[in-house]
Amino acid sequence: MARSRPSVPGVDDGAVFRSLFAAYPDALLLVDLQGVISLANPAALELLGYSADQLIGLAVDELVPDAIRPRHAAYRKAYADQPRTRPMGMQMDLVAKRRDGSEVRVEIALSPLQDHGLPYVVAAIRSVGAYPRVKQALQRARYAECLAQFGRLAVDARESQKLLELVPAIAADALQVEMAKVLLLEPSGLDFRVAAGVGLAPEEPIGHRVPNEPGLPSSTVVAEGKPVLVDGDSHDPRFSIPPSYARAGLVCELSVPLADRGRTIGTLVVRSRTPGRFGDDEIRFLDSLSSMLATVLQRTSSEEALNHAQRLESVGQLTGGVAHDFNNLLTVISGNLQVLEDTPAYTGDPFIQQLVGAAARATRRGTELTGKLLAFSRRQVLQPTVVDTAALLHSLTDMLRRTLDQRIVITLDAEEVLCIADPGQLESALLNVAINARDAMPHGGTLGFTCHAVPRLPVELDAEPGLTEMAGYVAISIADTGEGMSETVKERAFEPFFTTKESGRGTGLGLSTVYGFARQSHGAVDLHSAPGAGTTVTLYLPRIDADAGGDEESEAAALHGVPPGLRVLLVEDDAEVRSVVQKFLAAMACDVVACAHAEEALDVLAAGTEIGLLLTDVLLGTGMRGTDLAAEVHARWPRLPVLLMSGYSSGLLSEPQAWELLRKPYTRAELERAMAKVLNTAAP
Repeated sequence: MARSRPSVPGVDDGAVFRSLFAAYPDALLLVDLQGVISLANPAALELLGYSADQLIGLAVDELVPDAIRPRHAAYRKAYADQPRTRPMGMQMDLVAKRRDGSEVRVEIALSPLQDHGLPYVVAAIRSVGAYPRVKQALQRARYAECLAQFGRLAVDARESQKLLELVPAIAADALQVEMAKVLLLEPSGLDFRVAAGVGLAPEEPIGHRVPNEPGLPSSTVVAEGKPVLVDGDSHDPRFSIPPSYARAGLVCELSVPLADRGRTIGTLVVRSRTPGRFGDDEIRFLDSLSSMLATVLQRTSSEEALNHAQRLESVGQLTGGVAHDFNNLLTVISGNLQVLEDTPAYTGDPFIQQLVGAAARATRRGTELTGKLLAFSRRQVLQPTVVDTAALLHSLTDMLRRTLDQRIVITLDAEEVLCIADPGQLESALLNVAINARDAMPHGGTLGFTCHAVPRLPVELDAEPGLTEMAGYVAISIADTGEGMSETVKERAFEPFFTTKESGRGTGLGLSTVYGFARQSHGAVDLHSAPGAGTTVTLYLPRIDADAGGDEESEAAALHGVPPGLRVLLVEDDAEVRSVVQKFLAAMACDVVACAHAEEALDVLAAGTEIGLLLTDVLLGTGMRGTDLAAEVHARWPRLPVLLMSGYSSGLLSEPQAWELLRKPYTRAELERAMAKVLNTAAP
């Protein structure tokens, strides 16, 4: 017997229950004992994709996927025999089939009405996705799958540009937003470049530059290094919505940093028409996607830098070898010309003097050329000492003010710091940069020199190993307001013989020598440039504390000349060079014992031959190097003065003994001064 229930006075119970049935948020189906749907509420129609006419009268088995329909029919028959209440949450793997064939995971509660005298069962159906936590879990799983998909692509891909173009599409699809883009910060830091995007405004195509200025969320991201959310529900006075996005209703923006080794290089941006669209999960997803993209860009950049360094090293080895051979030839040519100048024929014939003078000038130009090749290949003979950088820059800028176009304004901001470098080569390197800057400003401009101490190199640079006792670096920058360089030109700027100047106006060795000099000096060089934004070249050289400057070796106040009759042990493997040096020494009234190899020279010394000076080349064919010979001589005959000569030296800076070096090619007077200096230093 059915239980009676109280009624509400003055209220139509039927109307109440019909209203409750219609308003209930879960999908409700009234199913008879044969499994036919007798009634459905609006929530059921929406969830299952049917109209009322289509759903009422339909067998409930039609709402079950085909694969499990027989099993469901058997379960329904067993349930009809023993109907019982089944609440929500008892099973989590139920699936309903919608009218369009799609499937949706659901939970189903069953309430039999037989106890109330009605041959029906009420089925309450709830989409699992309607649970907030389940929705969140599914969304997180979707984000994780998108990240995994990008990760799989990134592992195999070698072209970063394709991955860069793919990221906005992945972000837009995962977040279900209308716009996504990648903004990369230009080297100047003044603008962003739209590198990739989907759903972009017409005025922001790929390649478009966006000013890096207040009012742009990406500018705040770069300044603060953290995500910025601009929600359409609230007005943030710091930011304004661009008119095109405002017209499109894209009022909600999320920007996250794109970082490379701790430095923000751009942003990943998404926009949505839905206020409050982005929460913590979306920020974490976009941040992770941005980090993965940054890793790809960093890997590609590192590979390109390595390839570039290896290419420069290969060219450096080639040019260094060529310069060594060429320097020996120049030593023979210039030496014989100097010998010729001492002959009566030269003294009495102006025509011969003219020819010899022309040949001598050509050898000097050849010497300058090989010097630049050796500088690039990091095999020049450097004589590093403590340099007062500010004093050197004051002297250089004073000279440039007198010689450069008066339309070029030269400024100097120099901190009082000391560096370790070859002062002559440092001045030459800075002059090379200044000349390039002048050529980039044919109508005038500003050439700015700055100098200050920095604790370490920028993250994208590295230095040649070798110096351990140093107090950071001295950064010397030369900035111009000239034409600037394109990315293609900038990539090849340090390569030897590469030039954008017209034929006859440059050798293409200017910046390559700067690069080689900085690297050989255990420093580095950095280049920032963009078309129309000028160029800045920065040299980083090892810094030394001021109190260490007093230990530098200085020239003796007065050097005695080379004493007549000095017996010199000459070691030179090139016969023609050896002959020229012998003539130089004979002109100084020296007694010469000439050897082709280091081993032969050691035999001479071991035999007890009295020698006053060892003069040896550094590279001596297949045997011992000149530096090895000098070390052996110093160990066995420590009082014997040693003078090295070389036109090619890749490892002398790391030698433990500070041997005096004479660069090839050299004049007889330069040889005599170097010998006198060594003899004077060695004198008790």
